[in-house]
Amino acid sequence: MSTKTFITDNFLLENKYAEELYHSYAKDQPIIDYHNHLPPAQIAADKQFENISKVWLAGDHYKWRAMRTLGINEKFITGDASDKEKFEAWGKTVPYTLRNPLYHWTHLELKRYFGIEELLNEKNASSIYENVNAQLQQKENSCRGLLNKMNVETLCTTEDPTDNLKHHQTIKEQNIGIKVSTAFRPDKSILIDAEGYTDYLKELGKVAEIDIQSFQDLKDALLKRIQYFDENGCKLCDHGLNSMSFENFTEAEVNAVFKSKLAGKEISFGDIEKFKTALLLFLGKTYHQFGWVQQFHLGALRNNNKRMLAQLGPDTGWDSIGDYSQAEKLSKFLDALDGKDKLTKTILYNLNPADNEIFATMIGNFNDGSVKGKVQLGSGWWFLDQKDGMEKQMNALSNMGLISCFIGMLTDSRSFLSFPRHEYFRRVLCNLFGKEIALGELPEDMELVGNTISKICYGNAKDYFNF
Repeated sequence: MSTKTFITDNFLLENKYAEELYHSYAKDQPIIDYHNHLPPAQIAADKQFENISKVWLAGDHYKWRAMRTLGINEKFITGDASDKEKFEAWGKTVPYTLRNPLYHWTHLELKRYFGIEELLNEKNASSIYENVNAQLQQKENSCRGLLNKMNVETLCTTEDPTDNLKHHQTIKEQNIGIKVSTAFRPDKSILIDAEGYTDYLKELGKVAEIDIQSFQDLKDALLKRIQYFDENGCKLCDHGLNSMSFENFTEAEVNAVFKSKLAGKEISFGDIEKFKTALLLFLGKTYHQFGWVQQFHLGALRNNNKRMLAQLGPDTGWDSIGDYSQAEKLSKFLDALDGKDKLTKTILYNLNPADNEIFATMIGNFNDGSVKGKVQLGSGWWFLDQKDGMEKQMNALSNMGLISCFIGMLTDSRSFLSFPRHEYFRRVLCNLFGKEIALGELPEDMELVGNTISKICYGNAKDYFNF
């Protein structure tokens, strides 16, 4: 079995133009990772990981899904097997991930962080495990060290409105040389039909010091938390929804729906949609007031396997792409805010690739010339953050809008070893442009094209978020 790496200097770069664009304009740009799920507590403590399984396999449902597909027992995925046994199970799986992005990511990450050029497999998993574990004990491979290795300038984690942000406060006091911010994620307050909703309201009310007994109370509580997040440097928010809601409503109707929920009564789908519409519009107007960027991740069909959900909980690998109708209600929502001049900077992410052109044309409806790239088509997300998905997203954006205004890639990850995904994106991006230069479809003007590449990799995000 060959152990020769394929991650060469010109990996994914198919011609001289792509090579020049990557090495001269993209490679050395700092990273702004404006959406991820890294634990700020670990950054504050500058955590040193005991072994690679804890930093690389724990919480990574991309890898878990692949292992399950291969027939690996759950004991070696989320169960009580030792960390070494879990890594060896992953090593056994890797050769079977050919043509899955996991094969590329795995070997990029091993090489960039730990200098390992062997191709991971069942035979060398044990020795690689010991090698990496020894390296992880070195100070330069602490959480912050791993971020510095990838030239991370800014990252933005994601927190619930009830979070006290104490770890972000600690990080700011420590002045670690990396800008670490947060994004406000109020999904639990929006999803009135979710199990445990009323329990969550009690938690939110306690933190906001408001007894939430009406819809106005809920808005007041969220406003207090938005103010608190803003005081702690927050400039972004995020929402993970199946699809956008939009139904006509009155305040009286929405308050009645809310009261019914508090009383434990069943509420209809139509009433749920009215409530979500009212709350999302309130939030959107408030974000505009504070000058935040709002993000909407739309299209996931979550928790499909109820048996495994009951055993392991959410975010453990049982989600897929949904086929929701997106265009009409998304249009009405954005228009309702824009009509009152309350539409803040907005990023739309679609999970269904069939929605690429829908979202790419939607953003053009609300780019009003007030801000460069005010409404963005977000990068390929989740199941689409691989070569094919990235290319399709960028082709749709290029065809329907201006890719030169694109704010680029993010990790959306829980792992400190995921930042080579920015390199992966940059290589795909440069190759896309390089191929078209070779075909004569773009000018052989490397300064023009290269500056566009630089802006997509770094400059546009720097200007857009104004961290």
